[in-house]
Amino acid sequence: MNEPLAERLRPQTLADYLSQSHLVGPKGVLTQQLQQGVIASMIFWGPPGTGKTTLATIVANESKRPFYTLSAINSGVKDIRDVIDKAKQSGGLFTTKNPILFIDEIHRFSKSQQDSLLQAVEKGWVTLIGATTENPSFEVIPALLSRCQVYVLNSFDKKDLEALLKRALKEDSILSKRSIELKETEALIRLSGGDARKLLNLFELLVTSFDENESVVITNDLVSERVQSNTVRYDKTGDQHYDIVSAFIKSIRGSDPNAATYWLARMIEGGEDVKFIARRLLILASEDIGNANPTALVIANNTFQAVSVIGYPESRIILSQCVTYLATSPKSNAAYEAIGKAQQLVKATGDLSVPLSIRNAPTKLMKELGYGDNYQYAHNYENSFVPHEFLPDEIKGTKLYNPGNNNRENAQRDFLKSRWKDKYNY
Repeated sequence: MNEPLAERLRPQTLADYLSQSHLVGPKGVLTQQLQQGVIASMIFWGPPGTGKTTLATIVANESKRPFYTLSAINSGVKDIRDVIDKAKQSGGLFTTKNPILFIDEIHRFSKSQQDSLLQAVEKGWVTLIGATTENPSFEVIPALLSRCQVYVLNSFDKKDLEALLKRALKEDSILSKRSIELKETEALIRLSGGDARKLLNLFELLVTSFDENESVVITNDLVSERVQSNTVRYDKTGDQHYDIVSAFIKSIRGSDPNAATYWLARMIEGGEDVKFIARRLLILASEDIGNANPTALVIANNTFQAVSVIGYPESRIILSQCVTYLATSPKSNAAYEAIGKAQQLVKATGDLSVPLSIRNAPTKLMKELGYGDNYQYAHNYENSFVPHEFLPDEIKGTKLYNPGNNNRENAQRDFLKSRWKDKYNY
C-alpha cells in the first residue's frame, strides 16, 4: 500500500523545507545552530501541518545525531526513562553530540512526565525537541520551559501552499506520472487552513477520485463537489467538535456505554482537551443522573481532579471508567428540571419578599419588626419535621421538584409524601 502523499513529500533537508524562513532561511536561527554544530533544547509551537515533526527530523539528520521519538499520546514515564537510558548509552556524555529526543504533542504530558525529562536535559544526556499546538507558557512546566528555546512555526501562506502543490505534481513518484492541471487552487487552499499536511491529503483524495487513466483538471467547483462534502476532521473549534460532543453526551444519557466510549475515543484521538471532556462529565452527572445516583457526581468530580493532575495518555483510562459508569447509571433529570422551573418562576414573579417567619433576626430591631416570628425549628419536632411554609405567600404550594422514577428518587418521593402529604402528592 502506498504511503500518503504528505509522507512521500516530507522534506529530508533544510534546502527542501518550505516556509518558516525565520527559522530555516539563510539567517534563520536553526540554520545558524546547524552551521555551528551546537543544538539547544527547543520547543516548536505552531498549528497542525506546519512541519514541526519534519523540522525535528531534519535537525537530527543534518547534525548527524541519534534521533529518538516519543508521542505524548501513548508514552508514559517508563517509556521516557527507557529512551533516556538508550540515549545516554549512544553518546549522551558528549555535549555537542548528544542524541535528540523528539516528543510530539508535549503539551499532553503531565507534570510528572515532564519532570522526568528535567535531569536528562539539564545534564546534557539528550537535546530535547518538543512539538506542541498549545501555548507552552501554559502547558509546559516552568522548570522545563526555562531550559528550552521556544520557536514559533506559522501556518503556510498561499504562496507556500501553491509551491507545495506544484512540487507534488513535479516530484511525487505517483502524481508526476498522471495528467493533472492545477487550473484553480483557491478552494483547496481555503480548506487546508494553512495546514500543509491537510492540503496534500485533500489534493490526493481529489486526484484518486478519478480513474488512473483520466485527465484531472483541478477547479474550485470540482473541490466543492468531490472533496468538501467528504472531508471529515475533528476540529476543536468547528461544527464537528460540537456534533461529536453532542453524540458523546447523548450516548451516556441514553445508557449506551459502547457508543459513549467510541465518541470518547474520537475526542481523545482528535486532540480534545482532557479537562473539557471531564467538565462535560461533571455537568452530565447532575443534569442527567442527579439524585437517581448521587455517587455519579462524586465520581465525575474525582475524575476531573485526577485527569487535571495526570493528563494524557493515562487519563484515557480514567475517563473511560467514568464514562462507562455514568452510562450504566440510572438516569434522572429531576434536579435539572427543578432549577429550570424555579428560574422561570423567579423571572415571572420578580423579587418576592422572604416570609417574616424564616427571616434572620440578628438585631433587636429586626425581632421587634417580627423577623423570625412563628418560626418552627424542625429538630424540635418528631422526625425532625414540621409542615412550615418556606415559599413566599404569592407562590406558596408551588411544585418545582418532581422526583424521577427510579429506586432512589422513588424513595425520595415516598419520604416527601410521608412528611408533606398532599403538598408533594405527585
